[in-house]
Amino acid sequence: MGLLYGLWAPDLTLSELKHRYGSDSLQAVQVDGLTIHYKDTGPKDAPVVLLLHGFGSSLQTWDVWAAQLETQYRVIRLDLPGFGLTGPSPLHDYSEASDVATLTHFVDKLGVSGFSVIGHSMGGKMAWGLAAAEPDRVKALVLMAPDGFPEAKDIGSKPYAMPSIMGVIKFSLPKFLVRKSIEPAFFDANALSDSLVDRYYDMLRAPGVRAAILERSNQTIYTDPVPRLKKITAPTLLVWGEQDQMIPSSNAQSYAQVLSTSKTVLLPKLGHLVQEEQPQIALAHVVVFLNTTLKRLN
Repeated sequence: MGLLYGLWAPDLTLSELKHRYGSDSLQAVQVDGLTIHYKDTGPKDAPVVLLLHGFGSSLQTWDVWAAQLETQYRVIRLDLPGFGLTGPSPLHDYSEASDVATLTHFVDKLGVSGFSVIGHSMGGKMAWGLAAAEPDRVKALVLMAPDGFPEAKDIGSKPYAMPSIMGVIKFSLPKFLVRKSIEPAFFDANALSDSLVDRYYDMLRAPGVRAAILERSNQTIYTDPVPRLKKITAPTLLVWGEQDQMIPSSNAQSYAQVLSTSKTVLLPKLGHLVQEEQPQIALAHVVVFLNTTLKRLN
């Protein structure tokens, strides 16, 4: 009993998390029953760039990128449903359709008509889902190791389904296990700082997030992406760390064969979390792509 008590990791309060990670730019808006926490920075009359984080992450994954992008773009980044300060869906619905609907209603609520989207991993899947559903609104698309393109034999499977024993994470979450779960996302584990581990650990302890992660994991079903990807009209940049152990860089070719207009950038000696391992390397490619694409559209 003493050992279990020592591993007990209760949720942190929203006020405590806001004190640690909030700032004057943190805002909240009601969308589909969710209180979505987000940051909206940069010139309000500039082209909008929407940033979507990956599984188990939060809007802070984009801190370095946002600081540079907001010098010329209106940068909107949010804690996605089930993560960070946004927390669980009151409907407990983490389907692809629900994610896309919530994002659409979110940009509608902010009065944004046209925008570009940058999405990483799970957020990359949401990004291309949004671009497929709203082709007239998404002007440019950046997919960073996006999820959602399974092998044909895996369509209909649950890639993230967790055994019932994993329900223990709602009560016990040793920090060293959080570190071990992030390390494979880096090519160089030495680049994984204590402060970054602390942030992931804290955000996993946001109210209701661990239960929401279990729900999302068990609700995620691989579907055929091709029909939706063919609906995307936005010029697309595919960005991958060549040493990605989470979603292999060979997947880039699968996307490139289906997307109408795409360019692929493979980054040597980088893993899955390129925006946190070596943020400036990938960002340089993204800035050139956005500047060139949006200038051509204008």
